[in-house]
Amino acid sequence: MTNEALDVVYDIIKTKPAEERHILAVLVDNEFGVLNRVVGLFSARGYNIEALTVAEVDTKKNLSRITIVTCGSQQTITQIIHLLERMVPVHKVHDLTTEGAHVERELALIKVVGKDDDRVEALRIADIFRARSVDATTESFIFEITGASSKIDAFIELMKPLGTVEIARTGAAGMARGKKGL
Repeated sequence: MTNEALDVVYDIIKTKPAEERHILAVLVDNEFGVLNRVVGLFSARGYNIEALTVAEVDTKKNLSRITIVTCGSQQTITQIIHLLERMVPVHKVHDLTTEGAHVERELALIKVVGKDDDRVEALRIADIFRARSVDATTESFIFEITGASSKIDAFIELMKPLGTVEIARTGAAGMARGKKGL
């Protein structure tokens, strides 16, 4: 039997399923160790977390919202969602990417050190991207920029040749559009 015939008989898939970026919103109890358990679920199975944000969202019910940006095939994402839903401190899990229209934003601080024309150019580019200067010295600026991750990536790329020395990013936060909540 040829290799091609064996591939058909054993249902061997030669192409890897397409991996897509997904934003998961997870509502959890705000208690010790929950974040560690969620991150442990990813690391134990070899899944990567590209961005992670967490904050308390309801003090009366003691709930936090975890926003996770990860990449994987639809099968992998479905498996992650099912595993998260089975965890005791998890109340809800939503894949914002597949559930419909959503808003996604990220915050970044970018420190740029430069002189003369580079400073003028940095301010001009910041104005175009609607970035705010939140700190300025005679040698540096710290710009604050919010928006889609792609916008922040583009801003950082333009700032690199002008003297970028430090970058801090929050990671994406996302929310479904419309009247329905998490």
